[in-house]
Amino acid sequence: MKVSTYIAHFLRSKEINTVFELQGGMITRILDELYQMGGFNIVSMHHEQAAAFAADAYARIAGKPGVAMATSGPGATNLITGIGSCFFDSVPAIFITGQVNLNEQKGNNVTRQIGFQETDIVEIVRPITKNAYAIKSANEVPLVLEEAYQITISGRPGPVLIDIPMNIQEEMIDKSFLPATIKKRSENKNTENQIAIFFNEFMAALSGSQKPLILAGRGVRVAHAGDEFISFIEKFNLPVVTSLLGLDVIPYKHPNRIGFIGTYGNRWANYALGNCDLLLVLGSRLDLRQTGADVVSFQKNKRIFHVDCDSAELNNRLSDCEILHSDLISFLEYALTECKFSYASVDWPYEINIQKEKRSDTMELENIKGVNPNEFIHALSKHSAMSMAYVTDVGNNQMWAAQSIELLPGQLFLSSGGMGAMGYSLPASIGASITLGKAPIVSISGDGGFQINIQELQTIRRNNLPVKIIILNNHCLGMIRQFQDAYFNSCYQSTVWGYSPPDFEKIGYAYGIESKTISEPEEVEEALKWLWRNPDEPSLLQVNIDIYTNAYPKTAFGRQITEMEPFTDD
Repeated sequence: MKVSTYIAHFLRSKEINTVFELQGGMITRILDELYQMGGFNIVSMHHEQAAAFAADAYARIAGKPGVAMATSGPGATNLITGIGSCFFDSVPAIFITGQVNLNEQKGNNVTRQIGFQETDIVEIVRPITKNAYAIKSANEVPLVLEEAYQITISGRPGPVLIDIPMNIQEEMIDKSFLPATIKKRSENKNTENQIAIFFNEFMAALSGSQKPLILAGRGVRVAHAGDEFISFIEKFNLPVVTSLLGLDVIPYKHPNRIGFIGTYGNRWANYALGNCDLLLVLGSRLDLRQTGADVVSFQKNKRIFHVDCDSAELNNRLSDCEILHSDLISFLEYALTECKFSYASVDWPYEINIQKEKRSDTMELENIKGVNPNEFIHALSKHSAMSMAYVTDVGNNQMWAAQSIELLPGQLFLSSGGMGAMGYSLPASIGASITLGKAPIVSISGDGGFQINIQELQTIRRNNLPVKIIILNNHCLGMIRQFQDAYFNSCYQSTVWGYSPPDFEKIGYAYGIESKTISEPEEVEEALKWLWRNPDEPSLLQVNIDIYTNAYPKTAFGRQITEMEPFTDD
């Protein structure tokens, strides 16, 4: 069996039937083998970064590794941003790159390059992968593929890269090398006894707590523990705030949901996070955006219990937390079995709600001209019950969406968190729609991020994917423009000066996608009805936003998580 044939058989054995790619000379043999074998959905993108983002979305939804392929040199290096996004957001993915023939590689030679497009992609991506492999012989391939697969899904998931020279792709290997599954490696050393000790400590703290709170992150999804998490918060009756990537672990209208926390979080949710006396962190990092810069104030007068499958995230920026290095499913299952009482006080939820009534998300942008983006996101949610997922880009659009999206049970929220990569939304929406059987998806972008992978409109049109594209066009790079107002005396270099967006409605039509533009609040309802008039077709809605519309509230630089601009009396 040829190595290229073996790769196809391997992917099929893992029930991975979708591959995102951009064709190139060094992967032609592998893609041809996938086509000849049949049964694979080979999705041709128009940029390798877009292929990586699409594979990222596939993995987040399917719960198994996404696969993206690229040729050597620029093809491989164009994957890097998507690889990093998978690494920082704990997404399992297998990236397969073609490489020049072994006899064309420079090896230890000091010359920069021998083969055309020869590039050592393995060493380049090693810091942002769980492992990277440079194949040097055909017989390595079976073990490397199986090991890479197990690594990407074990412990804290993440990406791997396998670089395969073109001549090796054509070599023969023994059929007996067909996958014999390696036992999944555990990266968690905890025992049930350690879980019990941690849980008992938490229950003792809960019994004396007046203001308990749960902070949930994407780790709940990564652990496939969504049902157990909902059962846990309902059984314990605990209020919940979420990180950006944890938004979809609890529906918007769930009675225990408080809101979204962070630098641009809901003001009342940050109030709850800052003022709780007991915090249980489930599957979320405690980085700058979760805690604010002042970690001393963040920890003051509260006990923090932190569960994570990655020991490096425990007592990292913060110290003296009660920690449990464990997968969430083990902890939640144990807690549900051992629970003896639940939190009953109504005073704490009432206190939080008072804060919400004083200044809701739609009140943050007062006296703005034109469409209020927070009000628009609420309206979009009410019209988008058919959407299986919302996928945002990065920038103000991402924050407005996170602040105001009304997720229904089962609806997903995808975004680039740790990498914060503009250009994510459109290709990730493609991956999401394809993974869900060409289901309707809402893509939300700003004008800046949309232009980074605008070419994928052709992928949407060619595959007739029902992606509902929202472009919040504030005619600038709004988040940085806001930063320039605060710290650079409103010197708008490269955000307003030297920057401009096109008319996206005209571009949508150029790609054969029905498109529309609105600029006034009274146009919103009819535009959203228009957006969904053909649920099975793509459509594009450009929403013009005033250039000076900020993303508020925002935690002040260097301050506590509760000290948010614009400042209020309290």
